Amino acid sequence: MKTFRPYEPDQMLLMPPSLQDWVPEDHLARFVGDLVDTLDLSAIEDTYYEERGYPPYHPCMMVKVLLYAYCTGTYSSRRMAAKLHDSVAYRFLAAGNQPDFRTLSDFRKRHEEALSGLFEQVLVICRESGLVKLGRVAVDGTKIKANASKHKAMSYGRMLEKAAALRKEIKEMFRQAEATDREEDRRYGPDRRGDELPEELARRETRLKKIREAKAALEAEAKKKAAAEGKDPKEPKPRAKAQHNFTDPESKIQKTSDGFIQGYNAQVAVDETFQVIVAQHVTSAAPDVNQLQPAVESIAATLKSQPKEVLADAGYWSEENIRALEKKGIEPFIATGRRKHGETRPSPRGRAPKDMTLRQRMARKLLTTRGQKAYSQRQVIVEPVFGQIKQARRFRQFLRRGVRRVQHEWSLVCTAHNMLKLRTALMTI
Repeated sequence: MKTFRPYEPDQMLLMPPSLQDWVPEDHLARFVGDLVDTLDLSAIEDTYYEERGYPPYHPCMMVKVLLYAYCTGTYSSRRMAAKLHDSVAYRFLAAGNQPDFRTLSDFRKRHEEALSGLFEQVLVICRESGLVKLGRVAVDGTKIKANASKHKAMSYGRMLEKAAALRKEIKEMFRQAEATDREEDRRYGPDRRGDELPEELARRETRLKKIREAKAALEAEAKKKAAAEGKDPKEPKPRAKAQHNFTDPESKIQKTSDGFIQGYNAQVAVDETFQVIVAQHVTSAAPDVNQLQPAVESIAATLKSQPKEVLADAGYWSEENIRALEKKGIEPFIATGRRKHGETRPSPRGRAPKDMTLRQRMARKLLTTRGQKAYSQRQVIVEPVFGQIKQARRFRQFLRRGVRRVQHEWSLVCTAHNMLKLRTALMTI
């Protein structure tokens, strides 16, 4: 008869004298704890200055739990709270503390600016550890779902139609209410107040109010765009197909390979050496073309240096972007158009004609042996980062709403990515 190792679920066990004994030395939780101990958390700690009430949880512990959660693909505060009860790693980081989901959620909201700022601190540590060289950087964006359904959006043209229909319905309901009042006065006397709104009328007025607010938002956006383009801001009106989402008005319809989503455009700049994210931001604008320069400026602001080369796909092409990079002394490798899969073109020979346009010169450079070799690294550098974030760590939808709050959320996601890259690099040394 086959024998097995002892298995006695009902056997009484004595817990070890320390949680340290339950977590291996090379465990991710230990790395997160040690790294957070080196960060400057004064922006969070300085907000606690009153002695009144029950003492709050220690900010250092809360930050460790949050960052470990993001590193392991847990973004819901309810799931974090559950893991603080049944996960040894979480209990190790929290030292036995068990803040509930509301406490975790409120901490994340209250200190969103400071938590977002941790991205820069971790990035600087990555650079000091030799993970960032800024020789070659690839910029790209990915569309991520907003915390809103695209079915909760309405076009400007539909708003005009719906508002007119609702006004007609409300006018008819008021007429019916007045007729009812007259009939009830005749039957019961004139003592009824007569100013109560029927529930159905109240719903229609609420919907009409929301549609009016959405129309005003789209009209203001159209005027702002016209003013930026030097046009008369009084004349332009939104396009009939311009969309406004009632759940998250700042999110926009985004085109993806799987169809259209209600979401945001999350941008990253990734260093070639260890795939560390050196710049990140979020925009509601679907096109990428205006996102290249902010990414490069962010690198310079954080690391006080700039890359030697920048790689980007055709979505970032514009003469303005090329000139801006060259003015900074950065060599651009930006595609001027899409190329069919497997398509090959002969490398140019000789000197480039002097009368070539900026687009033609860039297209020619990308056909050279050097240009093809450099640009071929774009996918290798940046696209695995999105795969690790969206597939390995399952971040496919923002939990918060509005560009500012979504930006803070994306910063935490990118901070966790860099922490994992740092840990991997240090383990290989």
